[in-house]
This record gives sequence, structure tokens and C-alpha cells, in this order.
Amino acid sequence: MQLRTSAIICSMRAHGEHGAVVRALTPANGLLAGYVRGGRSRRLRPVLVPGNLVAAEFRARTPEQLPGLTVELNHSRAGLLAEPLAASAIDWLTTLTAVGLAEGQPHARLYDALEGTLAAVEYAPSARGWATSAVRYELLVMTELGYALDLSGCAAGGPPDDLAYVSPKSGGAVSRSAGEPYADRLLRLPPFLVQGGEAADWGDILDGLKLTGYFLGRDILIDRRRDALDARERLIDRIRRLA
Repeated sequence: MQLRTSAIICSMRAHGEHGAVVRALTPANGLLAGYVRGGRSRRLRPVLVPGNLVAAEFRARTPEQLPGLTVELNHSRAGLLAEPLAASAIDWLTTLTAVGLAEGQPHARLYDALEGTLAAVEYAPSARGWATSAVRYELLVMTELGYALDLSGCAAGGPPDDLAYVSPKSGGAVSRSAGEPYADRLLRLPPFLVQGGEAADWGDILDGLKLTGYFLGRDILIDRRRDALDARERLIDRIRRLA
């Protein structure tokens, strides 16, 4: 195996005395893991920060071998580690990617979506400028893994132009008129997930995070991967302080 590609660093774990095992999302090959010799050195630690964009080269003699990985920094987001809200967002988005995806499965849409969302976190003046993108990224991860929500019409036969809820059982959207008698048992569907656009108030943002969080916790981040939700809770706590 020899692969040269751009990649987004998603996780870094110490391995041995000086090395690190890094997981990175690539455009054509999905999530890949590689061993970085000297990955914990003063020179490479700032490069291997989750969220950074790098030029990566993976090399392995056999398919079963963990590839060796060398990286060159293309764009750094390490400076955002000093900003608690932005750091929490990057931590969660990269953790979800590293933990939720199987290695070696192509997810071209996820690469573009993750890079776009990380760029929004970096450049938007406040969380209201990127939180909706984070929710959409979570939905896209669910879709890529086969757990898409059906927001195309009302699962209960109501009008398709007034969707307001999602069934926690089926993942299908429900119209306001059909869902109001059962509102306490349904998840609220925020308008920005149906109507598009980036603007949303804090209530809609938190409703979107509650919606995606329910299905992520039920279907994807289970068993040993459930610990990843701690990063998500830290992000939501910081957003609640702004609301």
C-alpha cells in the first residue's frame, strides 16, 4: 500500500515511547489509521492536532500491516484550542468521525462536509454561524452509516409541508397536525433541517442536537463507543451557556 492524499486529522493516540497512531479522514479512502514515528515529538505534536488539514502519505508492505504515516501540515487549527467553544466543537466532530466510521470505507461526502464544518467553526463569529452545520454533519454521518432519518414527508399521513416532529421509533418526520396529540413522545424537528439555510435560534439549535443525539446514542455510538458522547455533552453544555 502506498497512498498520498490530503487528510483531516481526527484522532491521535500515543503508541510506544515516542510514536503515535493517527486516524485521519481522506477524500477517496475514508478513515485511515497510520503509525507516525516520532508523533509525540515537539515538531509533530502541533501537526497532529485533530482538525488540522495535512498532506499524508501511508505506506504498508501488506494489507494486514498498520501503515506507516508521514504528514506535512497544510492548514492548522491548533490555535483554536485556546477557544473553549471552538475547541469543543472540533473535538466532538473529529471524535464522531474517528469513532463512528469503519476504516477504509469511502465517504467522499463526509470529507467535504467535515472540512466545511470545521472551516465554519474556524471563521464564523459565533456558534450560531456553525452549529446548524454541525447538526447537518451528524445527520450525514448517520446517513452514510445506513441510519438516515426520513424527513421527506409525514410518516403519519399528515401534510408534508408542515413537518414539526420526528418519531423516535421510526426516524420518520411527522407533521404538526398529526403529531401534536403525541408531542410529548416525539422529537422536535427544527425548521432549519427542513427549510434549509444557516440561521437558527438557540432553541432550534438545541432541538437539532437533541434529535441527532438520540439516534447517534441509540444506533451508532453504542457499547465501547458510547464514551465518545462525553465530547458531545461538553459541546452542548457550552452552547447552553450561550442560549
